[in-house]
Amino acid sequence: MSFYSDASSEDSSELETLGWYHYDLSRHAAEALLLSNGTDGSYLLRNSNEGPGCLALSVRAKDSVKHFHVTRKDNGYAFGFNEYATLQDFVNHFANQPLLGSDTGTLIVLKCPYPWRVEEPSIYESVRVHTALQSGRTENDLVPNAPSLGTKEGYLVKQGAIVKNWKQRWFTLNRYELKYFKDKMCEEPIRTLNLRACSAVQFDYSQDRVNCFCLVFPERTFYLCAKTGVEADEWIKLLRWKLSQISKGR
Repeated sequence: MSFYSDASSEDSSELETLGWYHYDLSRHAAEALLLSNGTDGSYLLRNSNEGPGCLALSVRAKDSVKHFHVTRKDNGYAFGFNEYATLQDFVNHFANQPLLGSDTGTLIVLKCPYPWRVEEPSIYESVRVHTALQSGRTENDLVPNAPSLGTKEGYLVKQGAIVKNWKQRWFTLNRYELKYFKDKMCEEPIRTLNLRACSAVQFDYSQDRVNCFCLVFPERTFYLCAKTGVEADEWIKLLRWKLSQISKGR
């Protein structure tokens, strides 16, 4: 695995001793790993793509994965509101199962680290049939493709379709589906919106409400309000990124 060029070998070897440091694991792979194999409160540490000395803590929160900055400094590590003089101090903080809160109002207990090394069986399937279909395809047709993960969840206030009142709903964003539920504890969504049918996401100033944005669909425009401007901006940026991925055919 590679490390940032200006990271000292001492810093690198120190992090290698941490069993839940996943080196250059990408954001996409971290989300796929935690969503498929992790549990609520599972977390891992990885390199961030934002530059030297930048790390990311990826945490599973129910059906989404949240990412937090961790900065490696000459005198230790900075995370949240605290700084830790050594890696051991940083690890000891996590041993106490700290509670994290984000702009969504969601509280996450960091319960258990997800290990970098997992014991695996050395079992492989035998090939019994191996032939090629004469489809006329070439190597240019081998386009790697994977669904966008980019998860997010949180409470938003939504305007009703017929009676134009506003009600708080729990929203989850996963792949290209935006679901909303009566509350966080409900298992079945009230509705699932397929973002492939969405034409635009933008701030909205027509509803006489702050931190409002809308999603434009052929049959209806959905008006949503976040608790803060920062939270509304995060939703808009992530939803727009999803639409850009759709337009690229991913």
